[in-house]
Amino acid sequence: DFTRILELEEKMVKQMCDDIIKLKPDLVITEKGISDLAQHYLLQNNISALRRTRKTDNNRIARATGATIVNRTDELKESDIGTGCGMFEVRKIGDEYFSFIENCKNPKACTILLRGASKDVLKEVERNLQDALHVARNIMVQPNIAAGGGALEMALQRGLTEKAKSVDGIQQGPYQAVADALEIIPSTLIQNCGSKPLRVLTELRAKHSQGLTTYGIDGETGKVVDMNE
Repeated sequence: DFTRILELEEKMVKQMCDDIIKLKPDLVITEKGISDLAQHYLLQNNISALRRTRKTDNNRIARATGATIVNRTDELKESDIGTGCGMFEVRKIGDEYFSFIENCKNPKACTILLRGASKDVLKEVERNLQDALHVARNIMVQPNIAAGGGALEMALQRGLTEKAKSVDGIQQGPYQAVADALEIIPSTLIQNCGSKPLRVLTELRAKHSQGLTTYGIDGETGKVVDMNE
């Protein structure tokens, strides 16, 4: 009957909580829900619980605290408990509450909290941060840097122009067209800096003709400088 089913459910919940309580953790995090009865048993033993955590967040928490994600409470071992967390705290930011797991020992993951005056500003900050992280990641994986300030475009322009000279007839047209298009990049940078495009662009061409392919336009002064510096 229904009463017997409730008794079996309570007994199962009690057993699951006992499996957790005997290891004496301070915090339990699960991707699923936690019943009121389970919360009661855990609270009696001074154990906080976070429910319905996203799988990606759960994986990061495990990497930060040194814990192991377990699917069954009867499989829990002492070594599965993450002991790397220094402090767990819930704070209110704006109108929402956030859980902070801080002061971790040798964490392998972290979270960056972004705040903005509006959703548009926040999304723009997030995109900029994402770009910066990708740049840092690419440098770590493959530590090669292309010079900016129009230096790369100018080097390609010179290479394509030389290639066009070695091609006969109208076939040199595409090479020269792409070369002219690439030259627009440093020219635009010069204009944005308030400098004279013709004079500075001529100086930049002279540098690249000497083989100084890392020279480009300083975005603040509008002068030709070595972008490696």
